Amino acid sequence: MNNIATFLRSSIGRKLMMALTGLFLILFLVVHLAGNLQLLAGDGGEAFNRYSYFMANNGLIQTVSKLNFAFIVLHVIYSIWLTRSNAAARPVQYAGKAEKVPSPWSSRNMGILGTLILLFLIVHLKSFWFEFKFGQIDMVPANTYEGIAVEIIDAYKVVATAYASPWYVLIYVVGMLVLGFHLLHGFQSAFQTLGLGFSKYKNIIRIVGVIYAIAIPALFALIPIVMYLQNA
Repeated sequence: MNNIATFLRSSIGRKLMMALTGLFLILFLVVHLAGNLQLLAGDGGEAFNRYSYFMANNGLIQTVSKLNFAFIVLHVIYSIWLTRSNAAARPVQYAGKAEKVPSPWSSRNMGILGTLILLFLIVHLKSFWFEFKFGQIDMVPANTYEGIAVEIIDAYKVVATAYASPWYVLIYVVGMLVLGFHLLHGFQSAFQTLGLGFSKYKNIIRIVGVIYAIAIPALFALIPIVMYLQNA
C-alpha cells in the first residue's frame, strides 16, 4: 500500500491518474449524451423520463454515477496538484534565449479551461441533479408509460423549464465551447501519458481526438438550442 501511495504522489503517478480519470470522464460524456439526446425524441418527454427512471433505479448505474463523481473530484485534485508542481518546477529562461515554438492555446490554458468547466458543472448540478434529488417536481402518473407501474418524476419538464431561459441556454452553449477546447488537448494528452501518443497510432488518436472534441460538445449544445427554439 505504501508503494502505491508513493507512486500516486510521484509525477508519473499524478499524470497517470489524470489520464485514467480523464478517459473515464470522456467515456461518461458519450453515455450521458446518448441519454440526453432523448430530449429531442419529440414524444413529450416520454423517452427521457423513461431514461431518467432507469438511471435512478438501476444499481449498476448508480454505482457508476458515484464513481463518476469521485473521478471528477480526483481529476480536479490532481489537475491542481500537477499545475502547481509544474509551475514551481518551471525554470526561469535566460535573457536572450531563443523562444520555443508556442504550444497550442488549449494546452497552455488547461487550468483556466478546467476551472470554467468546474464552475459550469456546479451550475449544471444545481439546475438538474439537485432539483431531481431535492426539488418539488411534478410526477408522471403510474401506468402512463407501459411497463412502469409507479409514479415517476417528470424530469423532462425540469429540463424544458431550464432551457426556456435564453440566459441558461447561453451559459450551456458557452460551457460546451469551453469543454471542447479542454477536450482538444485533454483527449490526446491522456493517450500520450499512457504511452500511445508517439506510437504508430499517433495520427489516428489525433484525428479521433479532434472529432470527439468538436462533435460531443456540439451535440450537447444542440439540445438546449433546439428545445429553446421549439418553445420560443
